Amino acid sequence: MAFSPRLAALAAVVAVPLGIAATSYAMTDTSEAPKVPPTIQLDESPRATPPSPSGTPAPTRTADSSVVPGPSAADDDDDDDDLGDDG
Repeated sequence: MAFSPRLAALAAVVAVPLGIAATSYAMTDTSEAPKVPPTIQLDESPRATPPSPSGTPAPTRTADSSVVPGPSAADDDDDDDDLGDDG
């Protein structure tokens, strides 16, 4: 039986993905789990006194500047007008 082109194509279709998988597996690291310290310090040196203001007061926020207005009731740009239509 001769080695036909069909058999060569079948061998390539099987061998190429297996070769890629074997190479990928061989190149992966077998690393240990990350070591977590028992305690975490957020600040190395605690502050004794809060920072003093530089002379200019911080801007005060008004109720109008912190509230974002919602969309108007007449603004209907949603494309949900045909929710009940199956046609």
